[in-house]
Amino acid sequence: MKTAIALGLICAAGIAAAKEGVQNPAVKARMDAMQVIKTHTGVIADMTAGKTAFDSARAAEAAAALAATAATIPALFEAEEEDPASEARDEIWMMPEDFNAKAEALYKAALAIDASSLDAMRPSMATVGGACKACHDDYRM
Repeated sequence: MKTAIALGLICAAGIAAAKEGVQNPAVKARMDAMQVIKTHTGVIADMTAGKTAFDSARAAEAAAALAATAATIPALFEAEEEDPASEARDEIWMMPEDFNAKAEALYKAALAIDASSLDAMRPSMATVGGACKACHDDYRM
């Protein structure tokens, strides 16, 4: 249980909010999407950590939004766009198959979140957190 909570919090905390001064609209769109992922992962992570009360409907909504946004990641990173505020590593475009596979892993993990109960949701968050960490370890500065 502690591992699931920790991994969920890593995903939620590990995604930087869109920074001030981003000039490239493509980079801003990527950062905005990561903020959406952070927000919805945080909703679920807070429930699994006991910071907020479990709410099955709210958790299901967050999981659906997380999955929908995760599905957009490959398209958002298709073109190599630069901005000084970007935290994306060049390896994304050097190894697009691996990057896209990791984005797909997050999407599948989000789809598999079982929001029927807190006990059912905890293992799902471990998978989501692991997917976030795997991508961040390789592709985020």
